[in-house]
Amino acid sequence: MSSRTAVVAGATGVVGSLVLKGLLARSAWESVHVLSRRPLNFEHPKLTVHEVDFAQLDQQRDLFAVDDVFCCLGTTIDKAGSKEAFRRVDHDYVCNVAEAAANAGARQFLLVSALGADSASRWFYSRVKGEAEETISTLPLPATHIFRPSLLLGAREEKRTGESIAKFLAPLTSPLYVGRLAKYRPVQAAAVAKRMIDVAKEDKKGTHVHYFD
Repeated sequence: MSSRTAVVAGATGVVGSLVLKGLLARSAWESVHVLSRRPLNFEHPKLTVHEVDFAQLDQQRDLFAVDDVFCCLGTTIDKAGSKEAFRRVDHDYVCNVAEAAANAGARQFLLVSALGADSASRWFYSRVKGEAEETISTLPLPATHIFRPSLLLGAREEKRTGESIAKFLAPLTSPLYVGRLAKYRPVQAAAVAKRMIDVAKEDKKGTHVHYFD
C-alpha cells in the first residue's frame, strides 16, 4: 500500500512521540494526524495537529478514516492523581479512540498496552489494561495489533523512580532474562515505536499480540 495516512493518539508520550517522528520520516505515510489534549510544539509538512477531548470523539469521526490508527495513550496513577483518573485515560480514552477508528472504517488499530495485561488480574494497573484490550478485541476492525512491552526505557517529561533504577540496572540484569523470561526484559521505547511502524506496514489482518524478547 502506498500513500498511507495515519492518526496518532498520545503523541506527547515517550512511545507516541517516537511513533510520530518515525511516521513522518517514512515515505510510505503521506499525512499524519495527531490527536492531542494540548498544543504540540512541533511542525512538519505532513503533520496536522487536532486538539480534542478524548471523552467526546464523536465530532472527530472523520479524522479516523485513515489506514493506521496508533494509540499510545497512557498515564500512571501517580500522575493521574487517582485510580479513577488513571482508568479514564488508560481504559475509557483508549477504548473511545478504538471505537472511533472502527466506526470510521480505519484499516488498522495499533495499541501500546503493557506486559501482564489481564482483565482478571488482582493488580489494578494490569486489570485496567486487560479490560481495555478485551473491549478493543470485540470491535469490527480489520486488523488489531496489541503491543505488550515490559518496563519502558526512554526520555520522559516526568521522573519515574522505578524506571530510573531499572535503566541503571539493565546492563547487569538483562542477561538474566532469557528463554521464557525474555519478554520481561526492560525495553527501549524506540524499539517499541519501530516495531509498531514495521507491523503497520505488513498489513496483517486479524487480532495479534506482540511481545518484546
